[in-house]
Amino acid sequence: MAGLLSKFHSAFIIFFFLFVVAFSTKPQPPSEIPRPAFGFGKEKMTHLRFYFHDIVSGPNPTAVLVAAASSTNKSRTGFGGVSIIDDPLTEGPDPKSKLLGRAQGLYASASQEEVGLLMALNFVFVDGKYNQSIVSILGRNSGVSKVREMPVVGGSGIFRFARGYAKARTHTFNVTSGNAVVEYSVYVMHY
Repeated sequence: MAGLLSKFHSAFIIFFFLFVVAFSTKPQPPSEIPRPAFGFGKEKMTHLRFYFHDIVSGPNPTAVLVAAASSTNKSRTGFGGVSIIDDPLTEGPDPKSKLLGRAQGLYASASQEEVGLLMALNFVFVDGKYNQSIVSILGRNSGVSKVREMPVVGGSGIFRFARGYAKARTHTFNVTSGNAVVEYSVYVMHY
Protein backbone atom coordinates (compact mmCIF):
# COMPACT_ATOMS: atom_id res chain seq x y z
CA MET A 1 0.00 0.00 0.00
CA ALA A 2 2.85 2.39 0.81
CA GLY A 3 4.37 1.69 -2.65
CA LEU A 4 1.07 2.47 -4.38
CA LEU A 5 0.67 5.67 -2.35
CA SER A 6 4.25 6.68 -3.24
CA LYS A 7 3.56 6.16 -6.99
CA PHE A 8 0.32 8.14 -6.73
CA HIS A 9 2.14 10.90 -4.90
CA SER A 10 4.89 11.03 -7.59
CA ALA A 11 2.32 11.11 -10.42
CA PHE A 12 0.39 13.90 -8.67
CA ILE A 13 3.54 16.00 -8.26
CA ILE A 14 4.46 15.57 -11.96
CA PHE A 15 0.90 16.41 -13.07
CA PHE A 16 0.78 19.45 -10.78
CA PHE A 17 4.18 20.67 -12.10
CA LEU A 18 3.04 20.33 -15.76
CA PHE A 19 -0.26 22.07 -14.94
CA VAL A 20 1.53 25.03 -13.31
CA VAL A 21 3.99 25.37 -16.21
CA ALA A 22 1.27 25.15 -18.86
CA PHE A 23 -1.04 27.72 -17.32
CA SER A 24 1.47 30.14 -15.86
CA THR A 25 3.06 31.03 -19.19
CA LYS A 26 1.66 34.25 -20.67
CA PRO A 27 0.79 34.08 -24.39
CA GLN A 28 2.99 36.29 -26.53
CA PRO A 29 1.38 39.06 -28.56
CA PRO A 30 1.66 38.39 -32.33
CA SER A 31 4.24 41.16 -32.71
CA GLU A 32 6.61 39.39 -30.29
CA ILE A 33 6.36 35.91 -31.77
CA PRO A 34 9.62 35.26 -33.58
CA ARG A 35 9.08 34.73 -37.31
CA PRO A 36 11.05 31.86 -38.78
CA ALA A 37 13.27 32.77 -41.68
CA PHE A 38 12.57 29.37 -43.31
CA GLY A 39 16.13 29.43 -44.53
CA PHE A 40 15.21 31.84 -47.33
CA GLY A 41 16.70 35.02 -45.91
CA LYS A 42 15.04 38.39 -45.54
CA GLU A 43 11.55 39.08 -46.91
CA LYS A 44 11.50 41.39 -49.94
CA MET A 45 8.99 42.95 -52.31
CA THR A 46 9.03 42.45 -56.07
CA HIS A 47 7.00 44.52 -58.53
CA LEU A 48 6.03 42.72 -61.74
CA ARG A 49 4.38 44.36 -64.76
CA PHE A 50 3.15 42.48 -67.80
CA TYR A 51 0.30 42.16 -70.31
CA PHE A 52 -2.24 39.34 -70.24
CA HIS A 53 -3.66 38.35 -73.67
CA ASP A 54 -7.10 36.72 -73.34
CA ILE A 55 -8.04 35.34 -76.76
CA VAL A 56 -11.52 33.82 -76.89
CA SER A 57 -12.03 33.78 -80.68
CA GLY A 58 -10.23 32.64 -83.81
CA PRO A 59 -8.44 29.39 -84.62
CA ASN A 60 -6.21 29.34 -81.49
CA PRO A 61 -8.14 30.63 -78.48
CA THR A 62 -6.26 30.82 -75.19
CA ALA A 63 -9.48 30.95 -73.13
CA VAL A 64 -12.14 28.28 -73.64
CA LEU A 65 -15.63 28.09 -72.13
CA VAL A 66 -15.80 24.63 -70.52
CA ALA A 67 -19.00 24.83 -68.48
CA ALA A 68 -22.19 26.83 -68.56
CA ALA A 69 -25.63 26.68 -67.00
CA SER A 70 -28.72 26.46 -69.19
CA SER A 71 -29.35 30.13 -68.39
CA THR A 72 -25.77 31.38 -69.04
CA ASN A 73 -26.43 32.46 -72.65
CA LYS A 74 -29.56 34.37 -71.56
CA SER A 75 -27.72 36.18 -68.75
CA ARG A 76 -26.41 39.67 -69.52
CA THR A 77 -23.34 38.89 -67.33
CA GLY A 78 -22.71 35.34 -68.59
CA PHE A 79 -23.50 34.13 -65.07
CA GLY A 80 -22.48 30.50 -64.58
CA GLY A 81 -19.92 30.35 -67.39
CA VAL A 82 -16.54 28.83 -66.54
CA SER A 83 -13.49 29.26 -68.78
CA ILE A 84 -10.11 27.56 -68.60
CA ILE A 85 -7.21 29.71 -69.73
CA ASP A 86 -3.62 29.46 -70.88
CA ASP A 87 -3.03 33.12 -71.77
CA PRO A 88 0.34 34.52 -72.79
CA LEU A 89 1.95 37.11 -70.51
CA THR A 90 4.10 39.53 -72.48
CA GLU A 91 6.43 42.43 -71.77
CA GLY A 92 4.33 44.87 -73.80
CA PRO A 93 0.74 45.11 -75.08
CA ASP A 94 1.68 43.80 -78.54
CA PRO A 95 1.11 40.02 -78.66
CA LYS A 96 4.46 39.70 -80.49
CA SER A 97 6.39 41.34 -77.63
CA LYS A 98 8.68 39.24 -75.45
CA LEU A 99 6.91 36.27 -73.78
CA LEU A 100 7.42 36.38 -69.99
CA GLY A 101 5.08 33.57 -68.99
CA ARG A 102 1.55 32.16 -69.08
CA ALA A 103 -1.57 32.80 -67.02
CA GLN A 104 -3.00 29.34 -66.41
CA GLY A 105 -6.17 28.63 -64.49
CA LEU A 106 -9.81 29.56 -64.72
CA TYR A 107 -12.28 32.36 -64.46
CA ALA A 108 -15.98 32.04 -63.82
CA SER A 109 -18.80 34.53 -64.10
CA ALA A 110 -19.96 34.72 -60.49
CA SER A 111 -22.27 37.77 -60.49
CA GLN A 112 -25.84 38.10 -61.75
CA GLU A 113 -25.87 41.91 -61.47
CA GLU A 114 -22.62 43.01 -63.13
CA VAL A 115 -19.64 41.46 -64.89
CA GLY A 116 -17.84 39.95 -61.91
CA LEU A 117 -15.41 37.11 -62.40
CA LEU A 118 -13.94 34.69 -59.89
CA MET A 119 -10.28 34.44 -60.94
CA ALA A 120 -8.08 31.49 -59.93
CA LEU A 121 -4.80 31.93 -61.79
CA ASN A 122 -1.19 30.90 -61.73
CA PHE A 123 1.20 33.31 -63.40
CA VAL A 124 3.83 30.83 -64.59
CA PHE A 125 7.03 32.63 -65.58
CA VAL A 126 9.23 31.21 -68.35
CA ASP A 127 11.98 33.80 -68.70
CA GLY A 128 14.89 35.36 -66.83
CA LYS A 129 15.44 35.15 -63.09
CA TYR A 130 11.76 34.24 -62.48
CA ASN A 131 11.89 31.25 -64.85
CA GLN A 132 9.84 28.34 -63.42
CA SER A 133 8.52 30.49 -60.58
CA ILE A 134 4.79 30.98 -60.01
CA VAL A 135 2.57 33.66 -58.45
CA SER A 136 -0.96 32.50 -57.55
CA ILE A 137 -3.98 34.84 -57.63
CA LEU A 138 -7.44 34.13 -56.23
CA GLY A 139 -10.06 36.86 -56.17
CA ARG A 140 -12.84 38.87 -57.74
CA ASN A 141 -12.33 40.75 -60.99
CA SER A 142 -15.08 43.31 -61.54
CA GLY A 143 -15.11 43.99 -65.28
CA VAL A 144 -16.89 47.34 -64.90
CA SER A 145 -14.14 48.85 -62.73
CA LYS A 146 -11.29 50.74 -64.37
CA VAL A 147 -8.79 49.13 -61.97
CA ARG A 148 -9.42 45.74 -60.36
CA GLU A 149 -7.45 44.51 -57.36
CA MET A 150 -7.00 40.84 -56.52
CA PRO A 151 -4.96 39.15 -53.77
CA VAL A 152 -1.79 37.17 -54.28
CA VAL A 153 -2.39 34.01 -52.25
CA GLY A 154 0.86 32.13 -52.74
CA GLY A 155 3.63 31.12 -55.06
CA SER A 156 6.53 28.80 -55.72
CA GLY A 157 10.15 28.99 -56.78
CA ILE A 158 11.47 32.47 -56.07
CA PHE A 159 7.97 33.39 -54.87
CA ARG A 160 7.64 30.84 -52.03
CA PHE A 161 5.45 32.11 -49.18
CA ALA A 162 4.21 34.90 -51.50
CA ARG A 163 1.56 37.39 -50.50
CA GLY A 164 0.53 40.69 -52.01
CA TYR A 165 -1.87 42.04 -54.58
CA ALA A 166 -2.37 42.43 -58.32
CA LYS A 167 -3.95 45.38 -60.09
CA ALA A 168 -5.53 44.76 -63.49
CA ARG A 169 -6.37 47.46 -66.05
CA THR A 170 -7.97 46.71 -69.40
CA HIS A 171 -5.63 47.93 -72.13
CA THR A 172 -7.86 46.92 -75.06
CA PHE A 173 -11.13 45.03 -75.41
CA ASN A 174 -12.64 44.05 -78.75
CA VAL A 175 -16.44 44.01 -78.35
CA THR A 176 -16.90 41.95 -81.54
CA SER A 177 -14.37 39.17 -80.84
CA GLY A 178 -14.33 39.30 -77.03
CA ASN A 179 -10.52 39.33 -77.05
CA ALA A 180 -8.79 41.47 -74.44
CA VAL A 181 -5.36 42.70 -73.45
CA VAL A 182 -5.06 43.47 -69.75
CA GLU A 183 -2.15 45.20 -68.02
CA TYR A 184 -1.20 43.59 -64.70
CA SER A 185 0.85 45.30 -62.02
CA VAL A 186 1.67 42.76 -59.28
CA TYR A 187 3.29 43.51 -55.92
CA VAL A 188 4.64 40.38 -54.26
CA MET A 189 6.15 39.97 -50.79
CA HIS A 190 8.33 36.84 -50.65
CA TYR A 191 11.55 35.44 -49.18
